[in-house]
Amino acid sequence: MLNKLQLKKIPGTVKFLIGVLFIYGLIFFINKSLIISGIEKTYWMLLKIVPLLIFVLVIMIIVNLYVDSGKIKKHLGKESGFRGWIYAIIIGILISGPPYILYPMLKEFKENGMKNSLLAVFLYNRNVKIAFIPVMIYYFGLKFTIIISLAIILFSILNGLLIGFFVKDESLI
Repeated sequence: MLNKLQLKKIPGTVKFLIGVLFIYGLIFFINKSLIISGIEKTYWMLLKIVPLLIFVLVIMIIVNLYVDSGKIKKHLGKESGFRGWIYAIIIGILISGPPYILYPMLKEFKENGMKNSLLAVFLYNRNVKIAFIPVMIYYFGLKFTIIISLAIILFSILNGLLIGFFVKDESLI
């Protein structure tokens, strides 16, 4: 048996996995068909989703390899006009990763002249997650996914306009 010190050294994710497997084991002895049905449904769902996720992963890898940050800064500056808004929307959708990793990059963009309004549009459009689109289509349907994605994009523009109006562009330092 494990003592308290040894138990504390086990990561929480491993404890969670052990707990889930224990619960599945209990249910297996109580209702074997329920567990088998759950595993079959998971298998068939994975067969439908994995090809879409692989496609999305390939697209994201291509974007991350070939998008140059110098070009992005050039097109998101104060004189970018309509193109800057389009770029901010597209880049916000395409760039993935946790926001705390993106903040230093966005600070650099801001220091190189990125407008506050485009920064807001960029951040807002991170809510359109390319990796989740196949899953959203699977669970909610294509029509819902398109409408919610378009709504996010349209509200990002409104958000950017409001930020541009209320927060004047200034240098950080």
